[in-house]
Amino acid sequence: MISVSDARARLLALVSELPEEEVPLTEAAGRVLARDVTARRNQPPFAASAMDGYALKSAEAEQHAQFKVIGESAAGSRFPGPVGPGQAVRIFTGAPIPEGADFVVIQENVSRTGDLITIDEDPGSQDNIRPAGVDFVAGAVVAGHRVLGPQDIALLASMNIDRVPVVRKPVVALMATGDELVLPGETPGPDQILASNTFGLRAMLQAAGAAPRMLPIARDTISSLATAFGLAGEADLIITVGGASVGDHDLVAEAAEGLGLNRSFYKVAMRPGKPLMAGKMGSAAMVGLPGNPVSAMVCGEIFILPMIREMLGLPPDIGPVRSAPLTEPLEPNGPREHYMRARADNGRITAFARQDSSLLTVLAAANALLIRPPNDPARAAGDMVSYLEI
Repeated sequence: MISVSDARARLLALVSELPEEEVPLTEAAGRVLARDVTARRNQPPFAASAMDGYALKSAEAEQHAQFKVIGESAAGSRFPGPVGPGQAVRIFTGAPIPEGADFVVIQENVSRTGDLITIDEDPGSQDNIRPAGVDFVAGAVVAGHRVLGPQDIALLASMNIDRVPVVRKPVVALMATGDELVLPGETPGPDQILASNTFGLRAMLQAAGAAPRMLPIARDTISSLATAFGLAGEADLIITVGGASVGDHDLVAEAAEGLGLNRSFYKVAMRPGKPLMAGKMGSAAMVGLPGNPVSAMVCGEIFILPMIREMLGLPPDIGPVRSAPLTEPLEPNGPREHYMRARADNGRITAFARQDSSLLTVLAAANALLIRPPNDPARAAGDMVSYLEI
C-alpha cells in the first residue's frame, strides 16, 4: 500500500492540462479560461455622465448661476457641438460629455424655466463624470486559468470579446461493474442492487467542469469488461467502479491489463478506499475505484477531483483543509488515513457514529470529511481536528 499523498501524486502524473478550444461567449460560463485575454476597447470609450443633470463648465458651477440650455446628450446620441460660457446641455446617465463641458450638475440641484436653468443648491465639488477608460483600457488583461463566473462573462462582453479560449472539458468514461447491478428504474432480481456510484460520480464530475459519459454496466466476465472498455472511445479518463479488489469475481485489473494497462499502483493506506487501482491505458488515465458507494465517492473527492482540476489547468487542490474542535471523543485510529463522515456546524465538528462504507444515508447527511492521520491517538471532546468540506 502507498500513502494518500503518494497516490495523489501518482494520479496527477497520469494527466496533464488539456488543449484549448474556442467557444461563443454565451457558452463560456463555468468554463476555464485557457489563457490571458485582452480588452479590445476602453470602457467607457468616452467621458460619460454618471448622473442625470446638466453638463457645463466647472468654473461656472456656482449656486444661483444661470445657464441657457442649448441641447441634449443622451446615451447613444451625443450633443454634436461645443458648450460655451453660460451654456449647458441637458444630459442623461451614460451619455457622452459634450466638448467644452467638464462638470455635470445633478438635476435635483437645478430649476428650469424654458431654456434657462438656475443652480438652486450648492453643486459641490464632485464633477459626476466617468472618465474615458475609468473601468479599463484597451489591452487590459483578464488572467487565464480561472473559472469564468457571471461577472467575468459581463466583463468579457464589455471588452468586446465574443469568442473565448477555454480549456477543453475532460471527457470521463464511467463504468459500473458487477453482475449484481441494475440501473435505477429497472426491477432488481432477488440478489441484485441498484447502481448508484456512477450517478453520484457523474454529478460530481459535471460540477467540477468535466464531461462525464456513463458506459453500460460491465458484467463479471473478461469479455463484458473488454467490451465496456472499448466503448470508452477517446476518453481522457476512464473510471471503473467495483471489481478492483482481489476476489474471484474482481476482474477489472485482469481485463484492463489485457488491453494494455500500464499499472501505476494498487491499494492505498486509507479508509474508506483501500482497493484503489490506477494506471495508463493508451493516452487515457484509468482509475479503478472500490465498489462500496461511500468509498467511491470519497475517492472521487480525494483523488478524482484533483485530476480533473489538473486537466483543466487549475491548481489540483483537494479544497481547503479546515480545523474545528470535536463535540465528542474519538477512539484511536488505525494504520490507515481515515476520512470520517461528519457534520461541521457552528464552528464545531461531530463524526457520525456509523462509518460503514456502504451507508449512503450517512454520506448524504455529512457536510465534512474528518481527517484522521494514520495511528492518530484517541481524541477528547474539544480537541482540534482537520476536515474537508463536502
